[in-house]
Amino acid sequence: MVSPVTVVKSEGPKLVPFFKATCVYFVLWLPTSSPSWFSALIKCLPIFCLWVFLLAHGINFLVSHQSASRILAGLIFSAVGDAFLIWQEQGYFIHGLLMFAITHILYSSAFGMKPLDLKAGLLMGVVSSSCYAFLYSYLSGPFTYLVAVYIALIGFMGWRAMAGVQLCNDLWTWTKLSACVGAMLFMVSDLTIALNEFCFPVPYSRFIIMATYYAAQMLIALSAVETRDEEDFRKRS
Repeated sequence: MVSPVTVVKSEGPKLVPFFKATCVYFVLWLPTSSPSWFSALIKCLPIFCLWVFLLAHGINFLVSHQSASRILAGLIFSAVGDAFLIWQEQGYFIHGLLMFAITHILYSSAFGMKPLDLKAGLLMGVVSSSCYAFLYSYLSGPFTYLVAVYIALIGFMGWRAMAGVQLCNDLWTWTKLSACVGAMLFMVSDLTIALNEFCFPVPYSRFIIMATYYAAQMLIALSAVETRDEEDFRKRS
């Protein structure tokens, strides 16, 4: 197994632009009441940097590893979704929801169906069902079923990420753990959006949403480089 120290040394420098772009977003903290293409750019910039992070590993790597290319595709749809959500008050919330639904499908496909781990699936099913049961009374119109489908998709994505972490059997890697933590943070971010959008104002909601979202996307992007790191490690050994 590649050590975390080796990973930090090899991948850390490639993530510097992402951290800088994230800092720019939080420092500028542009008002959401005045949507513009500039605010969309600033919001999407950290995700663009994650595109570059994956592309920096080489086109051949992405072509030969479907999981990495699917995560890159998910990041592309995420950026489109982020842009739509800048104008959510102008009626583009559903468009953003659709883009992130596609993102979760792509991430689930990247994480794969092995190992199955039905216990993790059952746990995620209970969590997802509980979240929807709580939100249900606040939903109306098309959101009644759109939110149900979205929760099912992100719950499925969380299950596939969680299933990859076989701690008891010592069959895990740092990137599988990264994918799992990233998926959980994504769920926290989206649940905060749902509570704030449909139920009641959540204190510091924007900070919670964006901090967990950017962390989630970074960790999921990191999970795509596992194969490359293992190959590089073997070459150096």
